[in-house]
Amino acid sequence: MSIVGPSGCGKSTLLRIIAGLIAPTHGHVKNNSSVMSMVFQNFAIFPWLSVIENVEFGLRMSGMHKSERRAQALEKIRDAGLSGFENKHPYELSGGMRQRVGIARALAVSPDLLLMDEPFSSLDELTAEKLRGDLLALWEKYKMTVVMVTHLVEEAVELSDKIAVLSSRPGAVKKVFSVNLEHPRAKRSKKYFEIVDLVTAEIDNNR
Repeated sequence: MSIVGPSGCGKSTLLRIIAGLIAPTHGHVKNNSSVMSMVFQNFAIFPWLSVIENVEFGLRMSGMHKSERRAQALEKIRDAGLSGFENKHPYELSGGMRQRVGIARALAVSPDLLLMDEPFSSLDELTAEKLRGDLLALWEKYKMTVVMVTHLVEEAVELSDKIAVLSSRPGAVKKVFSVNLEHPRAKRSKKYFEIVDLVTAEIDNNR
C-alpha cells in the first residue's frame, strides 16, 4: 500500500506514528503485526559499521546468538544484492547500495510489516527503477505487508495494490484506490495511465 498526497499533508508523520516513533495527539493505531521495521529516505545506516554489522544491528539488539544472526544477515545481504560488499563501510558505497543496506537491515528481523518512507527519492531514476523491481521480488518472496510513502504517483501505481490519498492540512484519507493489475506492471498500458491520472486528479483536488 502506498500513501500519497500534497506536500506537507502528513504522509511521513503518519508512517512514523504507525512505527511508534511519534505519539498521535488524537486517536490510536490498531496494529496486528508482530514485527515491523522501517526503511528511511536518507538511508539511516551507521557510518562506522560495515555492511554486515549494519544488517545485524537489529538482530544483535534483540539478543540473537552471534552465529544465528550472522547467517540471517548474510541471507538478507544476498537477497538485497549486496554479496561481496559485506565488509564495506557506507562511505565506500553508492547511494543505491546504501539503500540496499537499509532494506537488508529491515528484512533481517523478518518483519510482517515493512514501512518505507520515500525510499527511492534520493536516488537517480535508473537506480530507483532497479530497486523498485528488486523490492517487488523481495515482497513476493517474503509475503510481508509493505506500507510506503511516496510523492511519485507512477511509483505508487507501479508497486501498490492499494493507494491511499491524503488531503492537505488537516491530513485525512480522502480516497483509497485499488490497483487491480498484475505484477510486473505494464507501465505503458492504457489502464496503467488511467489509474495514474485518477490518483493525480484526486491529489490535485485535495491540495
